[in-house]
Amino acid sequence: MSGLLALLDDVAAIAKVAAASVDDIAAAAAKAGAKAAGVVIDDAAVTPKYVHGFEADRELPIIWRISLGSVKNKIIILLPALLLLNYFLPAAITPLLMLGGAYLCFEGAEKVFHMLFPHGDAAVETDFDIRDPAHLEEEKVAGAIKTDFILSAEIMTIALATVESPSFWMQAITLAVVGVAITVAVYGAVALIVKMDDIGLHMAANRRTAAARAFGRGLVAGMPKLMAVLSTVGTAAMLWVGGSIVLHGLEVTHLWAWPYETIHHFAETAAHAVPQAAGFVAWAVQAGLDGVIGLALGLALIPVATRLIGPVWAAMTGKKTATH
Repeated sequence: MSGLLALLDDVAAIAKVAAASVDDIAAAAAKAGAKAAGVVIDDAAVTPKYVHGFEADRELPIIWRISLGSVKNKIIILLPALLLLNYFLPAAITPLLMLGGAYLCFEGAEKVFHMLFPHGDAAVETDFDIRDPAHLEEEKVAGAIKTDFILSAEIMTIALATVESPSFWMQAITLAVVGVAITVAVYGAVALIVKMDDIGLHMAANRRTAAARAFGRGLVAGMPKLMAVLSTVGTAAMLWVGGSIVLHGLEVTHLWAWPYETIHHFAETAAHAVPQAAGFVAWAVQAGLDGVIGLALGLALIPVATRLIGPVWAAMTGKKTATH
């Protein structure tokens, strides 16, 4: 009997440790997800464009295929690669973050440039055959998964930099939880967004009450505006997150701490001036200034990417590069 009681005590102790570990993983995952929120916003804002122009019955299957590719990117490729890199060469994590941040600045600045100067670049050349929807779908899905890989790399690297546990397995489980949770959240939101107009059409045509039909028509009319807002938010998030990552990396590596420290000082000064909303004001000032720096950096990178990196990459791979 005493042996059974001792066994039950051991089981209870193990259960307590497991519960504490689950709590630690959940807390670490929530913190990592919050840190990566800007990239998540951008991911959710960018993805709907990949189903634009397809038949309604193909939208959800396309999103499903992209989401599976995203899980593969995060869990099968990036998670083990980042953990190994963090174990054997942890000093490389910050430069990788900065490289990804610079890419986000470039992407965001390129979107701003094309919005201000729609004909600033030559027409985009594509290999898509619009008469072959299946081939177009394959190309679109492949392009979306490639874009997701960059954003997923940034999300997972930010998450890894946030996890404070020295345990390899705690880091692995936390990254897996973050990767799956963010994928579900992003592509669930994307699925809802792209089907919202269909829901509106159904309501407008089939609901009995005038209010419900009017609400359905409002959904249909409002979707283009929502997509425009998402695009703007996504671009702003790219610049803000990218600029923040680069500036913080410069400060952490002691290469040039002045910009990060100056922006932080401005944010704190502004927060003290408005104590009723100190947290929001500090965030808004820092995000805004990070975004301005991100835009400047991105604009500087456009000629480097289009005139140097792009042609070199095209020569190496034999593939034409296209601007967004």
